[in-house]
Amino acid sequence: MRVGIFADTHDHLDNIRRVVALFNEMEVDCILFAGDLVSTFAVPPLRQLNAKVYACFGDNEGNRTGLMGGFKVIGELREAPALYTLEDGTRVLLAHMPSQLRGCEEDYDIAVHGHTHRPSIEKDLHGRLVINPGETSGWTFNNPTVALLDTSALTAEIIPLNTEEPIPSWEEERRSRAGSLNNERAD
Repeated sequence: MRVGIFADTHDHLDNIRRVVALFNEMEVDCILFAGDLVSTFAVPPLRQLNAKVYACFGDNEGNRTGLMGGFKVIGELREAPALYTLEDGTRVLLAHMPSQLRGCEEDYDIAVHGHTHRPSIEKDLHGRLVINPGETSGWTFNNPTVALLDTSALTAEIIPLNTEEPIPSWEEERRSRAGSLNNERAD
């Protein structure tokens, strides 16, 4: 399976939309989010994803109840650490902070966390992949990144987000989608 991974969006709506476009273009099978979306207004752009999202809360979420409601449309959102079993049987332990992985007795194949805003791919003492996709926002280090995981090969790579290319405004994108829907109804 091809799995898109991101974290630490911190309400950067343009970069959230870039992630959506990138993961849709890559035709990922599912998506892992390691926390710190922050506000409920950051959920609507995620509705354009073509794959289910498995997520955990971060330490900066504002309206947790609202985020839970918004995620019901796009996937699942749980408290960290959250164990998810993907369609191919891969068990992923999803956390926001690295400390949430320590001492976890769950049986898992891959661990994913965020929080540090620094991308990394390592192996733990048991030889399991530990992935930090870095910060999607780019607020801290001005280097927004995501990760791509291949569960069959148990490999991952860090992918920088292209922030140089302009994207249409959120309003332009909404109008375009509404126009497409109206055209479909007219046919």
